[in-house]
Amino acid sequence: MWPLLLLPLAAPQTPLFQARELTVGDAVVTTTCGSPAKDYILEVNGGGLLAEDFDGDGHLDLVVVNGSTIARAQAGEPSLDSRLLLGDGEGFFRDAGPRWSLAGGTWGMGGAVGDVNEDGWPDLFLTEWGENRLFLNDGGRGFVDVTAGLPGEGDVRRPTGLAGDRWSTSAAFLDYDGDGHLDLVVVNYLAFHLGELRGPGDGCQWKGHDVMCGPEGMVPVHDQLFRGRGDGTFEDVSVAAGFRPEQACFGLGVMTLDYDADGDTDVYVTNDSMPNHLWENQGDGTFVEVGLRRGVSHDSNGKEQAGMGIGCADVDGDGRADLFVTNFSGERNALYRSSRKTGFRERSDASRLGGPSIQRLGWGTALADLDLDGDVDAFVANGHVYPQADLAGTDTSYAQQDQLFRGDGTGRFDEEPLSQLGPNVTRAAVAADFDEDGDLDVVMIQLDGPVLYLENRAPHDDAHRWLAVRLIGRAGGNRFGLGARVTLELEGGGTRTGEVRGTAGYQAGQPARVHFGLGAAVPRAVVVRWPSGVEQRVEVDGVDRTLVVEAPPR
Repeated sequence: MWPLLLLPLAAPQTPLFQARELTVGDAVVTTTCGSPAKDYILEVNGGGLLAEDFDGDGHLDLVVVNGSTIARAQAGEPSLDSRLLLGDGEGFFRDAGPRWSLAGGTWGMGGAVGDVNEDGWPDLFLTEWGENRLFLNDGGRGFVDVTAGLPGEGDVRRPTGLAGDRWSTSAAFLDYDGDGHLDLVVVNYLAFHLGELRGPGDGCQWKGHDVMCGPEGMVPVHDQLFRGRGDGTFEDVSVAAGFRPEQACFGLGVMTLDYDADGDTDVYVTNDSMPNHLWENQGDGTFVEVGLRRGVSHDSNGKEQAGMGIGCADVDGDGRADLFVTNFSGERNALYRSSRKTGFRERSDASRLGGPSIQRLGWGTALADLDLDGDVDAFVANGHVYPQADLAGTDTSYAQQDQLFRGDGTGRFDEEPLSQLGPNVTRAAVAADFDEDGDLDVVMIQLDGPVLYLENRAPHDDAHRWLAVRLIGRAGGNRFGLGARVTLELEGGGTRTGEVRGTAGYQAGQPARVHFGLGAAVPRAVVVRWPSGVEQRVEVDGVDRTLVVEAPPR
């Protein structure tokens, strides 16, 4: 039997995205994650990306989270520097300078953005292999590293409560208990120790080839939940809230959503080679894991998969959020369509998202209206974990074509290349309007290479319009409205819905705002259900703009 080949996609005349290397001045921005040989599992996940306006100039900025090498780690040297790049609103960036330094750490992965001390400025949490780090935003003037503790009386520092020494991948801020203070979910992967390295030749094989070992045969580490106090400090409530060690899995991606529309925030976590978790918020400070019961833990055949990235949006217009999960090669990427009766039903093949993914290994992704036609689309960043995928008999390859799937509004999609680039080894990705033209651009981590900036070239005319919604919460609380539900009412009937969240699914964070592609639809009003439960209706006057909604007074 002849081996399957990765056939090139049929390219349209002009791809929706035009890709280039991300630069600062004349220098290309790159990241490192181990050696090109990828002998150890720590070297394959890549770095992270987080987008938000950190300096308050109205333009989106970008944090690029960098990794390290085994040799540096063995020598006790810090991670290669992660960086904040300040955006100019036209899709270009400059170095933020020493006041925004993110130097240090052990081996960077991803992170999350949120206002943890409630001063109105976005702060930064970075996940690491090693100690995670917390940076407070000094009023748009720079970062203050408070990992070792916040200033206290005299020389005594107040612990942040986030201390630990794990391999953390993705993270998400949320207000799970409705007290107005941001809490934090940290997704952990596995126990990896430099003194116990197992590489190719240590009995680990894939399709007849010696490869790096893991995650099978290694010890998973349970995820954590930290309850925020609103002053930059947290309490680890993982076990009390239901995140128990016996439920540990190899966690990679995270998504916040109110899947059951009961007004509180639930948490979905993708796990590598183990069942995915859906943590249902009970409204009393605890969570119950209901992934199997709600149909999002396995594929349609009941098989656990190696989940990586997560997209979340209403793909079929029924007002309920659907979930899209990228998986390992040989497995279908999974679309879990929401179902009022059971939670979700896996519809990968019916959606036409499953088949084109089998030979690829997906990572960063998003569900969003990328071409502004009014229907939700998807993109997938692809690339294998094994360089040996280029050897004979694997039916796949190491570098792979990134994919765009254009939606038709009914839950079905058509595939095409994401950009003009050929195959790459890409990882984390974030979609945001960096050049402020109303469509969502994409930035991607290219493993051990240049970071990629993909400019969206969607048409802008009467059939391709947009509206973005940004919330401003009350002072001294959840200032960015994380967890709010936004419903867009349309002229002539019909609605579109979205939730305010900061996570982009896999080691990435997106701006805390909701972006609607409208097509030719005309918006009438926006209804915001704030995390407090208060509903607010605001008339919409015009399109192709960002609508800023401030929370009503108490």
